[in-house]
Amino acid sequence: MSQDLTFKLHRDAFGKLVLTTAEGDAHIAVVPVRAFPITAPQLGIAIVSVDGHELAWISNPEALTGDNKQLLLEELAKREFMPEIKRILHVSSFATPSTWQVETDRGETAFTLKGEDDIRRLAAPALLIADSHGIQFLIRDRSALDSHSRKILDRFL
Repeated sequence: MSQDLTFKLHRDAFGKLVLTTAEGDAHIAVVPVRAFPITAPQLGIAIVSVDGHELAWISNPEALTGDNKQLLLEELAKREFMPEIKRILHVSSFATPSTWQVETDRGETAFTLKGEDDIRRLAAPALLIADSHGIQFLIRDRSALDSHSRKILDRFL
């Protein structure tokens, strides 16, 4: 059975995402949440209510079709903003706070690292770096970075 048959997604007049179950129950302002956003982003997405209760589980988002798939992907794109660092170009100082110039999958940018605690180790070899504004930057594989970037990063780890 297709996952599309168990619910229908649409937007209300205010642009809120609405999930309607096969029984006809409508849940307004639902939010899609990835189960494993970094290690397995395409495996498992829960659709949760405003109070955090799971309303639907999508084990394989690629199995969705039509409006359900399009709305789900649009909502995830709006909700998830995690640029992936490809190169570290320059840091202002090896003491924190420091300004980092980086190249990401979305272009070059600069951010301020408040402290070494804002660099979190994930499942090896991934890292998550939070800037002073709370934006999360992902380094998927620190060993895949160029030697200059690895050398800078090692000074902070």
